[in-house]
Amino acid sequence: MHVFWFLLLTMAVVVAAVTLAVVGGGGSAVLQDVEPERLTDPLPANRPVGRADVEAMRLPMAVRGYRMTDVDEALGRLGAELAERDAHIAELESALAGAQATAVTGPDLFKRPGEAPAAQDGPRDEEGER
Repeated sequence: MHVFWFLLLTMAVVVAAVTLAVVGGGGSAVLQDVEPERLTDPLPANRPVGRADVEAMRLPMAVRGYRMTDVDEALGRLGAELAERDAHIAELESALAGAQATAVTGPDLFKRPGEAPAAQDGPRDEEGER
């Protein structure tokens, strides 16, 4: 019977302590409110994104991984930069192909500087005869 009274008294003390902690502790917060973690070093807006920018970028963690908005923003920016670079590369390649086509179809492709154009009617031997 002594065990019963001991357990009852212990349970009453625990309930009283929890009640006092909940009711009496409401005046001061135990944990401070913190702002959610955000991307602190975003990709530069005033210049093209470089390899060092991508390597230095750290995305903030969320409860279940990374914040989707931060990841979507970073991937969208990188996608736009890559599309712009691909368009510029295609433009340069087409300009190069045009320049090469002009150079190949030119009439004096094998002419040395200061040399008169060669006759088009066939090869000649050393004495200038055919």
